[in-house]
Amino acid sequence: MGFADLPRIVSSSDSLRAEAALAEVLHRQRQILENLQESVLTLDLEGYITGWNQGAEELFGYRADEAIGRNVLFLYADDGAVEDESDDPPIPGRREFDVRRRRKNGEIFWAGMQLALLRDEHGQPSGLIGYLRDVTQRREAEESLRLHARIFELADEAIIVTDANHRIIAINPATSRITGFASDEMLGRSQAMFRCEHYDDEFYNALLAQVEETGRWQGELWTRRKDGEIYPAWVSIAAVHNRRGVVTHYFSVCADIAERKRTEGRIQHLAFYDALTNLPNRVHLHRLLDQALTEAERKGRGGALLFIDLNRFKPINDTLGHGVGDQVLQEVAARLRNSLRGADVVARLGGDEFVIGLFEIAQPDHVSLVAHKILQALSPPMLVGAHELSVGGAIGISVFPENGSDPETLLRLADIAMYRAKETGPDTFEFYTPEMNERATERLAIEAGLRRAISRGELLLVYQPKVSLVTGQIIGAEALVRWKHPERGMVPPIEFIPLAEETGLIVQISHWVLEEACAQARRWQDAGLAPVRIAVNLSARDFSPALPSRVVSLLSDQGIGSEWLELEITEGMLMNRTDAVIAMMAEITKTGVTLALDDFGTGYSSLSYLKRFPIHTLKIDRSFVINIPHDSDDCAIAGAIAGMGSQLGHSVIAEGVESLEQVEFLRRHGCDEIQGYLFSPPVAPEKFEAMVREGKCLQ
Repeated sequence: MGFADLPRIVSSSDSLRAEAALAEVLHRQRQILENLQESVLTLDLEGYITGWNQGAEELFGYRADEAIGRNVLFLYADDGAVEDESDDPPIPGRREFDVRRRRKNGEIFWAGMQLALLRDEHGQPSGLIGYLRDVTQRREAEESLRLHARIFELADEAIIVTDANHRIIAINPATSRITGFASDEMLGRSQAMFRCEHYDDEFYNALLAQVEETGRWQGELWTRRKDGEIYPAWVSIAAVHNRRGVVTHYFSVCADIAERKRTEGRIQHLAFYDALTNLPNRVHLHRLLDQALTEAERKGRGGALLFIDLNRFKPINDTLGHGVGDQVLQEVAARLRNSLRGADVVARLGGDEFVIGLFEIAQPDHVSLVAHKILQALSPPMLVGAHELSVGGAIGISVFPENGSDPETLLRLADIAMYRAKETGPDTFEFYTPEMNERATERLAIEAGLRRAISRGELLLVYQPKVSLVTGQIIGAEALVRWKHPERGMVPPIEFIPLAEETGLIVQISHWVLEEACAQARRWQDAGLAPVRIAVNLSARDFSPALPSRVVSLLSDQGIGSEWLELEITEGMLMNRTDAVIAMMAEITKTGVTLALDDFGTGYSSLSYLKRFPIHTLKIDRSFVINIPHDSDDCAIAGAIAGMGSQLGHSVIAEGVESLEQVEFLRRHGCDEIQGYLFSPPVAPEKFEAMVREGKCLQ
C-alpha cells in the first residue's frame, strides 16, 4: 500500500474551521522540519508534499519550492508505481523500510524510510511525516554478501575456508560432491587431508611460502578424493588478513579438471592424429620432422622421408564407396605400421597419401630395403567384406641432410620422386637423388635376379678343400655358393650374400645349399669316392627346432651317412635361447653330423661355449691368419685358439692360409687342419673329385 492508497480521513467538504486548523498544523510542521537535521518531508493525506526540510533538499536535490505541492510519486524510482520494493509496503507507525527513490539528477538510490501519522488537535489524522536516509551503501554491501553466499552455495568449484592453522572451518556443498567427503568428515581437520604422493613436503612448503609472501598461489595440482582416486584440479589459494596485517584465514577454490583434461586430450589427439587411421596427421608430422631434423643435425646423422601414394585406391573408393575405401586405408595403415621399427614414424597426409619418416638409419642403402619391404607389405590382396582387393603403391624418397634440412623441402622432393616412381611402374620407388636412385635400382636388380636365380638354376656350389696338417691329405671341403648370372657372369658373393641376409632370401639359399651339398655327396658316393666331410654354412634363420629333423630327412633321402656332413655355425647364433640351442645341437650330433664354430675369435668368444655346446671343430678366422707370422697380436690369438682347442679336445682348422710360413706356425701351435689358396681355391665338384682321387697333398 502506498501513499495514494491511504484512506481519506478528512473530506474535501470539511468546514472552514477544519481547514483553518489544518493550516495551523501545517505551519507547525514546517517549523519542526526546519529545526530537524535529517531528511524529513510531510504529506497530506492525498500524498502531496506539504513540508520539505534542508536534509530532504540535500538528499533529493530539490529545493523546497520545487517539491512542496507536488505528489510524492515524482520521487519514486518508477513513475506512478506503488511501493513495491519490499515484501510489505511502508505503513505508518511501523519499522523502517528500504525503498528505491530518484534524485533530481535521475540517480536511483536506496532510502531507509519511516512513516508516522500527523494528527490535528482533535486527534484525527491530518497527514504523514516521513524520515529518510540514504542506505545505498548498506544495501549494496548486503546484496554483495547475499551474492557471495549464493555463489558459495551454488558454485561448481569446491570452496574451503580454513583458520590461520589451516584447519577447515567452512566448506560449500561442491566440496563434498567433488571430494566425496561429508562435511562432518572435513570440518576441523587439516587441509592436508587432500594431499597425494605426487608431491613431497618440500613442494607443499614452497607453495605455502608463496602464499605467505604474495598472499596467493594458483596452479594445477593433483589432489585426492575420499576413495583414494588422484585427480587433477585447478587450485587458487589466498590468505585473508585483518586490519593489522595478520593472517586470520585462508580460502581455497578447487575446480575438478579431470574431465576437462580428458576432453583436452581428445581434442589434442584429434588435432594431431588422423581420425580414420589414428596415424599422425600432417601437422603432427611437421612437428616430429622438426624435432628429428634438429636431433639429426646435432648428432650428425641422416634419415629419409618416404612419400607413399596408393596406386589403385581411387577406382576402389569411387566404385565400392567410401565405406570400403575407409577400410582399405585402415588396413594399409596397419600394414605400414607392422613393417616398421618402433623408432620410425608413419603418418597420413590425407586421401591415400602416407609418409614414413626414417629418423635413424645406419646406412643410406637401408632406405631402399625399407621401401621394398613396404611394397611387399602392400602387395598381398586384402579382404574387405565380400571384396578381395589389391592395392599397391608408388614411393618417392628424399633423404636428409643431402636433399634438405626442413620438412617442407623434404616432403616436396619426396612428392616429386613419388610421381617419378609412378611413371616408372605401378609398384616402384624412386630416390630424389639420382646417384642413390641408381644404387637402389642396382640393388633391386640384384635382389630380383637372385630370386630368379634359385628357380632358374643359376646358383652353383664350389668346394674349397680342407687339408690335414698331419698327413697333408684332403679330409674335407667347405661348400661355397656362387651365382652365375646369365648377363653379368659370376657375381662375387660379397655382392649378393649380405643382400640375401637383409632381405631374408638367405633362408632359401641356405636350404638350396644344404640340399645340393647332400645331393653332391650322393653323386660322389655313387662314383665310389670315399666319404669326405662337407661343411655347410648355416644362417641364424636356419637354426630352428625343425633343423635336426630336416638334416635327418636329407641324409635319409639321399642315402648317405652322417660322415659326409658338417654344419658350420657362428658365435652370434649361440647367444640367444641357450637351452633351446643346446637341445637342437644335441639332436644334430646324435645323428653323427659334426658341428664347427666358424669365425671363432671375431665375436663374443666365450669359453662357456666351448664347455657347454657339443662343438667338434673350432675354425680360426682368416683375419687372424693373414698376417701370421709377422703380426705378433695375430700370432698370439691364433696360437691361443689352437692351443685351447687342442686342450679341450676340439679339432682346430685355420682358414685363409696362403703361405708355408703360416702353415709352419699353425702346425707348431697344434692346429689340425687348414684351408686356403696355398693349397687350393674353391673349385668345381668335378675338380675337387679329381684332386681327391689323385691324392693331392700339401707340399
